[in-house]
Amino acid sequence: MAQAQKKQLILNAFVESCSGHQSPGLWAHPDDKSTNFNDVKHWVKLAQLLEAANFHGIFIADVLGAYDVYKGNPDPAIISGAQWPVNEPLAVVSAMAAATESIGFGVTVATTYEQPYHLARRLSTVDHLSGGRLGWNVVTGYLDSAARNLGHTEQPQHDERYAIAEEYMDVMYKLWQSSWRDDAVKLDRERRIYTDPQLVRTIDHVGKYYRVPGPHICQPSPQRTPLILQAGTSKAGRAFAAKHAEAIFVAGHSPSVVAQNIADIRATARDQFGRDPRSLKFLALLCPVLGPTEEAARAKYAEYLSYGSEDGALALFGGWTGIDLAVYDDEQELRQVESNAIRSAVEAWSRAAPGVPKWTKRTVADHIKVGGLGATVVGTPEQVADEMERWVREADVDGFNLAYALFPKSFEDVIEYLLPELKRRGLFWDGYAVKGGTYRENMYGRPGLTRPPADHPAAKYHWKAE
Repeated sequence: MAQAQKKQLILNAFVESCSGHQSPGLWAHPDDKSTNFNDVKHWVKLAQLLEAANFHGIFIADVLGAYDVYKGNPDPAIISGAQWPVNEPLAVVSAMAAATESIGFGVTVATTYEQPYHLARRLSTVDHLSGGRLGWNVVTGYLDSAARNLGHTEQPQHDERYAIAEEYMDVMYKLWQSSWRDDAVKLDRERRIYTDPQLVRTIDHVGKYYRVPGPHICQPSPQRTPLILQAGTSKAGRAFAAKHAEAIFVAGHSPSVVAQNIADIRATARDQFGRDPRSLKFLALLCPVLGPTEEAARAKYAEYLSYGSEDGALALFGGWTGIDLAVYDDEQELRQVESNAIRSAVEAWSRAAPGVPKWTKRTVADHIKVGGLGATVVGTPEQVADEMERWVREADVDGFNLAYALFPKSFEDVIEYLLPELKRRGLFWDGYAVKGGTYRENMYGRPGLTRPPADHPAAKYHWKAE
C-alpha cells in the first residue's frame, strides 16, 4: 500500500541560455558543451534527449543584467562566464517545440520591465506555436544592473515590485481569458467572417501602474494562460505564489531550509485564496552527480570541482544575496561576521553539510561551483533517489528542477543511471499523461485540463462559449 501512495515526481531540466548556468567555470571541462548555447541545434538536441526520457519540461532561467556585486564590478562574472553572456530565453522555444511533441517549456520573464500587452502577445504566440506547451516563470527581477539598463536608476523596492506584479497579472488574465470568447474565431468561408466582433471585447483596465484598453491581439491559445510558474519565497513572494502559481521553484541546500516556506504557501493558498493546496506543485533545485559506485561519483565530483571558478561562484553569490564577500579575508570565519544575511546563508549551508569545520569564502565558493544555489547530491542512483525521497518526505516537494554540472553529460547520466531507479521505486512515470498535450495537462497529469483550474484566479475571467 505504501508503494502505491508514493508521489510520482515532476522532473524539469534547469537551464539558462548561457554557459555553465549553476556551475560557474565548468564550461572549461573538455566534456562540457554548454558553450554551444548560441547554436539552435544545441537546444533542439536537448529537447529531443529529454522528451525521449519523458521529462516534464525544460525550465529556462534568465537574468537581465550582470552579476556585479562581488568586487564592485562585473569582471569576475565576465571572465569566468558566470551567467554571462546570456541570451533571451523565449527565442529558442519554437525550435525545440517543432522538434518534439509533449515536453513543456517554462520561460522566465520579469514583470518589472515589460508592458503586459506586449508580453501577453509574445507568450500567446509561443503557446500557439508549441501546441500549448508554454509555461511562464513570473519573476520581478533581483539585479540592480538590469534596472539601470532598462531606464531606472535602481530597482523598485521589493514589495513595490510585487504590487506591480499583482496588477500585471490582472491585466494578463483579462487579456488572455476575458477579451475573446472561446468560439470567437469562426473561419466562416461562406459568409466571409473570420472572427465575430461581438465575441471580442476590450478589457478597459485602468490601475495604479497600467492602463490597457485591449482587446488582446491574439486569439485564445491552447492554454489561454500559460502554466504559471514562480520562484520567490520572500513574504511578498510567498503571498504571490499562493495566489497565482501552479508550480513553484524552491532552492535550498537541505529540505529543512524550504519546508516551512512550502507549508506556509500551501496553507495561504487554501485559507486566503480558496485554492486546493495540493494543486500547487513545488519543485526543488537539485544537481545530481552520479556514478555506478559512491567512489566513482565522488571522484567525478572532485574532478568537476577542480574546474569550478571561485570568482564566478562568488559573483553569483553576490548577485543572489546582494553581499560582496570580497571585503572579507580569505580565511575569515563567515559565521563570525557582522552581517545577519551572511550568517543566515552560511547556517543554511552548515545544516546541509555539518562536517565542514570552518566556513570561509572558499568554502562558500566550493558549495556553489557545482550546482549553485541548490543541493548537490553525489552518489549512486540509489543514494540520489534516497535523497530525493527525503526531500519529498521532509519538505513536501512534488519534484525537482535538475541542474547540470556538465552539459549535456549530467542529463545523460540522470537518464542512464537515475531514472531507472526512480521508476523501480514507482517515483517516475513511464510516459506523458497526455501525449502531445499541453504543459498544464502533463504537469497535473490530468487530460483535458488545458486551462487554469476553476480555483485559480485566472479562471474567473474566462469568457466561455455559450
